[in-house]
Amino acid sequence: MTKKWCYALIAFLAILAPYLLVQPSASAAASTRVMLLGDSITGSNGCWRSLLWQHLQSSGYPNVDFVGTLRNPYCSGTFDVDNEGHGGFLATGIADGNLLPGWLSATRPNVVVMMLGTNDVWSNKGTPAILNAYSKLLAQMRANNPDVKVLVAQILPMAPAGCGNCNANVQSLNAGIPGWAATNSTSRSPVRVVDQYTGFNPAQDTVDGVHPNDTTGIRKIEARFFPALTPLLGTTTPTSPSPTAPNGYPYCTSAASDPDGDGWGWENNRSCVVRGGRADSGSPTPSATAPNGYPYCASTGSDPDGDGWGWENNRSCVVRGSQADH
Repeated sequence: MTKKWCYALIAFLAILAPYLLVQPSASAAASTRVMLLGDSITGSNGCWRSLLWQHLQSSGYPNVDFVGTLRNPYCSGTFDVDNEGHGGFLATGIADGNLLPGWLSATRPNVVVMMLGTNDVWSNKGTPAILNAYSKLLAQMRANNPDVKVLVAQILPMAPAGCGNCNANVQSLNAGIPGWAATNSTSRSPVRVVDQYTGFNPAQDTVDGVHPNDTTGIRKIEARFFPALTPLLGTTTPTSPSPTAPNGYPYCTSAASDPDGDGWGWENNRSCVVRGGRADSGSPTPSATAPNGYPYCASTGSDPDGDGWGWENNRSCVVRGSQADH
């Protein structure tokens, strides 16, 4: 082949090259990598993760990728099991041991949802030490990704046996978090606070005064994280799923609307269907009243003593499927 033909071939390939390169798909480009960082309340006791995943999927955020070096699949339903919830770990311990950089390099998150400090409080670490650990962890997040977005939780109230000062220490830490976040937030890498303390009752929402139960506890946590997380998913293009189930009822906006897990919820003063749940079909409409003539309760929280009878809208109600449901 002559030099003239070689030069012509090179020129032709240069023109053609952009079309020969494999371009990333639109869905891959839109994926947002979210690290859920915490202790056992995020890990082995963190089935709020499954609720959050399912809520995102049903609300038009299908391209969110939960990332982490741990996998805890022991929750109901299909969900992304990857997380960074390390049971028993302290925020101060993670910072002092420089553990986070390795987790970050393995997962490369765009967003970090951090709920850490419970074990520090339990171990009588002071608020300044915990906030200093937060600062070190945040610096490590930004070293991995200068554009990382961070949600930091004001941690749950706690009342474990033998720790009379635990909740006072929780309140001290939570009081310091908003100021810490405001000081460290930037337009490029915002830090936002999620209040996980208000409205959470250790006596009703945990199994032991610390870890959330699977009835009300995990649902309350998810209900706070979902509206805080979705504004940060700017690289995800929401879809528009059908607003109604095949049986004609609207889909619930939150799985927390269905405390008894039967697939039927209650929102905006009417029944709704949990997307993908047992009621997400052409099944008949559930009765609005129990066989004994009383209305069904919209929430199991209306029945604090667990006898199947609740109180809503100034009248008695029945918890669906309970001993009073006959």
